[in-house]
Amino acid sequence: MKTIGIADTTFARFDMGAAAVGELEKTGTGFRVERYTVPGVKDLPVACKKLIEERGCDIVMALGMPGPKDKDKMCAHEASAGLIEAQLMTNKHIIEVFVHEDEAGNDGELAFLADRRTREHAVNAYCLLFRPDHLGRKAGTGQRQGFADENSIRLR
Repeated sequence: MKTIGIADTTFARFDMGAAAVGELEKTGTGFRVERYTVPGVKDLPVACKKLIEERGCDIVMALGMPGPKDKDKMCAHEASAGLIEAQLMTNKHIIEVFVHEDEAGNDGELAFLADRRTREHAVNAYCLLFRPDHLGRKAGTGQRQGFADENSIRLR
């Protein structure tokens, strides 16, 4: 049985892990979920690597909510670099799902964005694992997780 890992943080102001698990439960069967919660985004790379190497996950979602300050953005960048390195070390996909607190104008919008982006990426993780052809059909279509999709463009 395939395993989808969920790495999330206590720093996030929204329970992105619960949203991911909830969406995966609606998406399909034939897999189990392993969840691992860490303090902050810089802890996510090792959490994801542990989920893959120690808990046998076939794909992992890294969920985080960096704050709005310059230091928070720097930490998010470092975490992102670590997630890329963990992917290369394990040869497994780690879907980075970061929602920056300054992406929304108020708490309600932030919660909506965190929920929607997480759920849309949960579907992406499922598709990468079970239906990669589905994502191939969407190539170049301007998909945006959490926001409205953009129009695709073509050569004239």
